[in-house]
Amino acid sequence: MTAPSGENSTESSSSLATLAPLQAVLFDVDGTLCDSDPLHYYAFREMLLEIGYNGGVPVDEEWFIKTIAGKHNDDIASALFPDDQERGLKFCDDKEAMFRRLVKEQLKPIDGVYKVKKWIEDRGLKRAAVTNAPRLNAELIIEILGLKDFFDVVIIGSECERAKPNPDPYLKALELLKVSKEHTFIFEDSFSGIKAGVAAGMPVVGLATRNPPHVLMEAKPAFLIKDYEDSKLWAALEEIDKKSGATTTAV
Repeated sequence: MTAPSGENSTESSSSLATLAPLQAVLFDVDGTLCDSDPLHYYAFREMLLEIGYNGGVPVDEEWFIKTIAGKHNDDIASALFPDDQERGLKFCDDKEAMFRRLVKEQLKPIDGVYKVKKWIEDRGLKRAAVTNAPRLNAELIIEILGLKDFFDVVIIGSECERAKPNPDPYLKALELLKVSKEHTFIFEDSFSGIKAGVAAGMPVVGLATRNPPHVLMEAKPAFLIKDYEDSKLWAALEEIDKKSGATTTAV
């Protein structure tokens, strides 16, 4: 059962315990490993302003969350330029180049991400990054964060038959890692990402990094956390340890 975002509920904590023995943990990238949405928002706002989009009025963060956050560039291009997909895709490519320049200077990890990394490594679990971001972006972010050797595989939405919010990228991760959805959970920060994970049949821990909690809850995460230091998360991981015999290494 899903608990309200602010509630430190036993039901929330125990919702992951059924996965024991845990085999793998899957992560989205933007907004989940790092707080990159402000950089995406800045790049979109400045570039749209340059071309006079929205009558020359800068787009606001609410518009960004509704139209852009968590979506694949094909869908973003269609939303921005419904009559000219080619122009939309070129715009998105240019925006991604600007984003990569910003990332090199300003990227910050989500609080507690390295603590979770150690927990996963100590238990020998498999792990994948699963994202709608272009591969250049994803690999750059992962490298800057020092997580290049952490992930067994990086799954890109555009390299699957369908990107998020469809389940395909997460199903591909299970296939490549050779793990079961019955013993895997996901970290996600967007409505479309949570929806994709749930559709793939796995519990999703939602991070309320930038997207409004009430919007994330509509996608039916197992529960929401503020960041990886959140006590709800560690209560859940402790439950997994108890049920699986704590220090055993996953198969």
